[in-house]
Amino acid sequence: MTATVTVGVEDPRQPEVAAMLRAGEAFARTLYAPEECFLLSVDELATPGTTVLVARDAQGAALGMAALVEQDPGAGELKRLFVDDAARGQGVADAIMDALEQAARERSIRTLRLETGTRSDAALRFYARRGYERIPAFGPYVGSATSVCMARELA
Repeated sequence: MTATVTVGVEDPRQPEVAAMLRAGEAFARTLYAPEECFLLSVDELATPGTTVLVARDAQGAALGMAALVEQDPGAGELKRLFVDDAARGQGVADAIMDALEQAARERSIRTLRLETGTRSDAALRFYARRGYERIPAFGPYVGSATSVCMARELA
């Protein structure tokens, strides 16, 4: 794990965060057609009911991010988990997910859902390791041939 990683709630309109969003989108588009990329924009991430968490190193550089979107009472969705290439394999994604799941609990969210893709092998392994299980497609993912939906009940 990175020596010092802090994760906090931040505004997605910051240049560093916007750059991570662009990098995540570019990566997604190498795997999936545009209509199979269900990515929230910076403006959508800045709406009420959405919490953006950013991981930073000891020098303050952004390493990764994710968003929690509050949905039905007791349910939320993980969106836009992304870790910078240079920070992968250092526990940054786990730090982000720990903070995101805690933020969900604080908002009385008991079911956390997500969507990833059939070609996102590392993501599928990561979420399974964290206790997420496959569920039927929900919301905009119904009918998507490349979507894999997963969920976890939070204690």
